[in-house]
Amino acid sequence: MALHRIYSCLLLLLLLLFSPHTLIRCGALRNYPENEVTLLDSMSTPGDLGWETYPAEGWEEISVMDERNTPMRTYQVCNVMEPNQNNWLRTGLISRGGAQRIYVELKFTLRDCNSLPGMSGTCKETFNVYYHESNSGTAPPLRHARESQYVKVDTIAADESFTQTDVGDRVMKLNTEVRDIGGLTKRGLYLAFQDLGACIALVSVRVFYKRCPMVALNLARFANTVTGGDSALVEVRGACVEDAEELEPPRMFCSADGGWLVPIGSCVCKSGFEEADGRCQPCRSGFYKASAMDAYCVKCPPHSSSQQTQASECVCERGFYRAETDPGSMACTRPPSAPGNPTSMVNETAVTLEWSPPRDTGGRGDVTYSIHCKKCLGTSRSGGPGERCVPCGSGPRFSPRQLGLTQTRVLVTDLQPRTNYTFSIEAQNGVSDLSPGPRHLVSINVTTSQTVSVIVKERRSKDSITLAWQAPEPSDGTVVEYEVTYYEKNQRDQNYTVLKTKSTSMTVEGLKPGTTYVFRVRARTEGGYGNYGGEIELETSHEDVLAVGDPNQQTILAVSIAGGVVFFVLLVACFVVSGRHCGYIKAKQEPEEEKLQFQHGRVQLPGSRTYIHPHTYEDPNQAVRDFAKEIDVSSIRIERVIGAGEFGEVCSGRLRLPSRREIHVAIKSLKAGYSDQQRRDFLSEASIMGQFDHPNIIRLEGVVTRCKPVMIITEYMENGSLDTFLKKHDGQFTVIQLVGMMRGIAAGVQYLSEMNYVHRDLAARNILVNGNLVCKVSDFGLSRVLEDDPEAAYTTRGGKIPIRWTAPEAIAYRKFTSASDVWSYGIVMWEVISYGERPYWEMSNQDVIKAIDEGYRLPAPMDCPVVLHQLMLDCWEKNRGERPKFNQIVSALDRLIRNPSSLKQLANGTVWEDTTTPESDVSTVEDWLDSIKMGQYKDHFSNAGYVTLNAVLYVSISDLGKMGIALAGHQKKILSSIQSLQLQQNPHVQV
Repeated sequence: MALHRIYSCLLLLLLLLFSPHTLIRCGALRNYPENEVTLLDSMSTPGDLGWETYPAEGWEEISVMDERNTPMRTYQVCNVMEPNQNNWLRTGLISRGGAQRIYVELKFTLRDCNSLPGMSGTCKETFNVYYHESNSGTAPPLRHARESQYVKVDTIAADESFTQTDVGDRVMKLNTEVRDIGGLTKRGLYLAFQDLGACIALVSVRVFYKRCPMVALNLARFANTVTGGDSALVEVRGACVEDAEELEPPRMFCSADGGWLVPIGSCVCKSGFEEADGRCQPCRSGFYKASAMDAYCVKCPPHSSSQQTQASECVCERGFYRAETDPGSMACTRPPSAPGNPTSMVNETAVTLEWSPPRDTGGRGDVTYSIHCKKCLGTSRSGGPGERCVPCGSGPRFSPRQLGLTQTRVLVTDLQPRTNYTFSIEAQNGVSDLSPGPRHLVSINVTTSQTVSVIVKERRSKDSITLAWQAPEPSDGTVVEYEVTYYEKNQRDQNYTVLKTKSTSMTVEGLKPGTTYVFRVRARTEGGYGNYGGEIELETSHEDVLAVGDPNQQTILAVSIAGGVVFFVLLVACFVVSGRHCGYIKAKQEPEEEKLQFQHGRVQLPGSRTYIHPHTYEDPNQAVRDFAKEIDVSSIRIERVIGAGEFGEVCSGRLRLPSRREIHVAIKSLKAGYSDQQRRDFLSEASIMGQFDHPNIIRLEGVVTRCKPVMIITEYMENGSLDTFLKKHDGQFTVIQLVGMMRGIAAGVQYLSEMNYVHRDLAARNILVNGNLVCKVSDFGLSRVLEDDPEAAYTTRGGKIPIRWTAPEAIAYRKFTSASDVWSYGIVMWEVISYGERPYWEMSNQDVIKAIDEGYRLPAPMDCPVVLHQLMLDCWEKNRGERPKFNQIVSALDRLIRNPSSLKQLANGTVWEDTTTPESDVSTVEDWLDSIKMGQYKDHFSNAGYVTLNAVLYVSISDLGKMGIALAGHQKKILSSIQSLQLQQNPHVQV
C-alpha cells in the first residue's frame, strides 16, 4: 500500500509540473465547432466532479490550476505495484439531449510500464470505457458492478506514454481519443471507466453530439437538426422567411458529420414583395409585383398607379379599366370610339353593311363589333319622329353573326321588302362592359326594294323577243337600271345570260328559233337591287330546217364529219408530241442521281447518319468540339438547384444566345476536384447527345469547357422524370394519352437504333417529360454503339446492370443489342400503364433472374388493354430474334391510336365501358350522375350550387376538389362526361 501511494503522488506531481503553455492549449479546445453540442465537459465543471469510484483506494479526484489559475478537476489511478486491480470510475447521469448518437472525447496521460523499476507483469497500459442507459436516473452500484451490466465502448490505449525522463524534462504527452455510441433511446446514460492496473491521469472527459446548425438559404430557414443515429442523411424541411411562400418545398439533407447537403426547392417572395439580402422587402410606392413567380417589383404600367407600398397590383386611372383576364403588367385601357364610314348595299331583301374601324381602339387589340337592328314602321326614310321603330326580333339573319364580329362587314338577309331599317354598329373591347358611360354607336338607315311588276307585254320573232314592264313605285327610290336574266327552259343550272338596261323595255336577240326561254326582271335603285318580279316563259317563232334527204344537207353533213375526224386526229397528234416533249424537258430538269456512299464497308443511303462513339477519338476533347457547341458562360443564368447527379449538381436556369429568345434550360455541372478521367466521362455524354436530333431525344444546347465549372446545357423538361411524374398523377390520364407517351418513347429509341446505337438503360426514370407531355429519352451514361454487323453486340467490362429492365442475354453474357433495348422498352410500357410501379415489386435481383429464366413474365397491370400487354410479351421473347423491331412497335402503337376501340378489351377479360357519355335524354343533374354511375356525388353537386346541367358545363377539376371529390379516377370520369355534355350542346365546340 505504501508503494501504491508513492506512485500516486508521483503521478500527481507530474500533473502539477505541466507547463502553463500546455494547459493553455488544452483550454483553447473549449471553443468547440458550431455543429457540436456539448453535454458534459469535465474541464468546464466548477467545483468537484463528484463521480462515484470503487474501491476507495482506486481512482482519485485531484485538482490542478489551469492557465487562468482556475482549479481544474481530474481523476488519476496508479496502483501498478499491486496485483488484481479492478478500479471503477462512473460519471453522473448525462442527458442525451435528443441525440441518437453521441461522441466521447477523452484526454489522458499514461505511464510507460517499462519505465517503472522492478515492475512485474501486472502493469497495464490500457483502460476500458463502458456505458449504461437509464430512464430513471439510477445505475448499478459500483461495488457490485459487473461487466454484463454495462455495454463496453472500447479498450483505450495511449498513442504516447511518459517516462521518468519526461517528468524531468517537463514534457507533457497528452493523448486524445474519440469514440461514438449509437442507437441510444433512453433519457440519459452513465459513462464508466475501468482500470485493471495502469498508471493513468484522466485529464478531460467531454461528451457531445453533432448537429447541422441553423442556416438560411433560398429564402428558407433550416433549423438546428440533430444528426441521425447512423450514417444516413436526415431530410429536413425548411420554413420560408417572413413574407415568402414555397415555390417548391425547400429541403436539405443533414449529414452524419453535421454538414448540410443538396439543397432542393426554394421559397419566393409573395406578391407585393421582392428579395433583397436574403429577405423579402415590400415594393416601393409606384411599383408592384403581381405574382410570387415574378422576380422583382416593377413600375406600374401606363394609366395606373400604386399609392402604398407592398402593392400586388396597380389601380387604373379614372376612365381607364383592366379586364378580369388582363395581366397586371398590362396597361389600363378604355372602351373604343364609334366605328366610322358606314355603308350599305341592298340586294332584294338582303343588305351588306360595311364600316371602318374606330379611330381610337382604347389601347387594346381585342375590338369586336355588334349590330343592333330596328324596323321602322312609317313613311319616313330616315327613321325620324314620324316613324315608330321597334327591335327587329329574330326575323333577320346575320352572317357570320350579329354579335362579336371581328371583321368590318356583315350580311343581313331575310328582311321584309319595302321596309325601312336602322342598323346601329357598336365597337366593343375587353373593358367596354366596365365603363359606366354611354356606348359609342354609328347608325345607318336602309330601305329594302319593292318587286318590279311582271312583264306586261312582249313581241316575238324567230330569233328575238321584245319585253316591256312597269317601273316600281316612286317610294322605292330612283331606278338606276334594270337587270334582265334569261335562260333556256330546263337549263337554268347550266347556262344563263344577264343583260342590263335603263329603259322599261328590251329586245333580246340571237335566240334559237322554236325554243322556249325563261325571263325575269329586277330593278336596282339607290338602295340596291330589289326582288325579281316573277318568271315568264316565252317561245321564239319556228322556221324551216333542212330535210335529211336533201343533197345539200348531205354534203354539209359529210364535210362536217370529215372535218371533225381531221380535227380529232390533229388533236391526238398534238397531245402525243406534247407529251414526249414534256417528258424530255422533265428528264432534263431532274438532278443527277446521287452516288451511294460507303461507310465502314457498307452502303449508306444519302442523308442517313451513323453514330460515332467518342472513345474512337484519339483526343476525346475533339469529339466534344465536333458534336457540342461551346457556349459563353455569360449567356447562362443559374436559378436554382433541382437535383444532384453522379458528377455534381443539376440546376435549372436561363440561356440567352445572340439573335435568339431566352429559353429555359437544365444545367449539369462538374464538381470541383475532378480528375481528367472524370472530366472526359462527364463530357462524353455531351459528345453523344450532340449527335442526335429528334423530337423524342433530349436536346443538347451546348457545353461550357473553357472555364470552371465545366457544364452541359440541355433543354429543360418541366415535369421531370417519367416515373416520378406518373406516380404524382396516378390514374389521371386516359389510355390514349398513355399510349401517346409510349409512342413518343418508341419513336425516340427507333431513331437511336437506326443510328446503330444501343441505350442499355431504358427505364421510366431515364425518360423526361416536358410541359406538353412529350416524352424524351435521356441519360446516355450506359449507352454503347453497335458494330458494323447489325447482329454484333457490345461487351461490357463489368459494372452494375439494372437487372429489372435488362434482357436475359445481356445479364448472362454482358452483351447488348437493339433487341435488348426492345426488352427494356417492354418494361417501360409496363411502368407507364402501372403509373410508375416498381417492376417485379419487392423481389430480389436474384429472384428476378431466376423467374425470368423459368419463363415468368410480368402480368398485366390493372386496367391494361390486352393488346398492350401482348405487345409487352412480344418484347419479352426469350429469343431476341423473335422480338419486334422498334419501327414495328411504332407502327403498332400508331394503329392503336387511330383505332381506340381496339383498347377496350382489358387483359383481365372485361370490356371497358364508356360510362362517361351521358344519355342524351337526361334533363337533371341527378339523372346525369346516375347515367355515368357517379350517383354518390349528388349531394356534393347540390351543396355546391350546381343544380342545372347548364351550370355543370363549367365545372373544372379545381371545383371538383372543392366539392370534396378527391379520387383522381372519379374526377377524370366526371370531367370526361362534362366534355360529352358540351359536345351535345354544341357539336362544333372544341373541348
